[in-house]
Amino acid sequence: MAYSVRIWDLPTRLFHWLLELCVIGLLATAQLGYMEWHFRLGYAVLTLLIFRLLWGLVGGRWSRFAGFLYSPLSLWRYLRGAGDPLHAVGHTPTGALSVFALLLFLLAQAGTGLFSDDEIASSGPLARLASGKLVSLATWYHSEVGKKVLIVLIIMHIAAILYYLWGKRQNLVRPMVTGDKELPQLAPASRDDARSRLLAAVLLLLSASAVTLLLWLAAP
Repeated sequence: MAYSVRIWDLPTRLFHWLLELCVIGLLATAQLGYMEWHFRLGYAVLTLLIFRLLWGLVGGRWSRFAGFLYSPLSLWRYLRGAGDPLHAVGHTPTGALSVFALLLFLLAQAGTGLFSDDEIASSGPLARLASGKLVSLATWYHSEVGKKVLIVLIIMHIAAILYYLWGKRQNLVRPMVTGDKELPQLAPASRDDARSRLLAAVLLLLSASAVTLLLWLAAP
């Protein structure tokens, strides 16, 4: 018997898909040289990341960081096939590593983008406030290191989804669309009601306001 359980709340799902669209847009605009849109999408990504950090503290049961912070021992047991059955409900221990890596490197990419300067036609809003050495380092990381690391992480993320789909017959995409996951046993559901969605909207507004304030303070 399978049980349908709400795992991913609506704010988490919207964050996931909006972030994917923005990252694709960032890669495309950087390649094509549409820097005005590249910056706009970068600010959108920074807003989404700030929101996710806040939502990781107060969001649905399986979206909170506390729900997928695993010890090295838990990771080892999971890799040996002896993990807790609940580890397969939300983010698995290996999936959690992927999530944290993506968040970390996306934050690094967005942060260094604020200080980057191509010395041709575009520079980040905070570049003029930093030393030349810091700007040079941020530009190098943003264009030469961070982008390549993120591409590798994205490819690994897609490969993992395909592995679960073809190798384990588990569709990880559907629950991120519908919010519900078919489980062989009952598990705690994530809260996903009008009140939590309103809270998410307030947090997103605060995140956008923080980025707007940062840009305003950095303006010449």
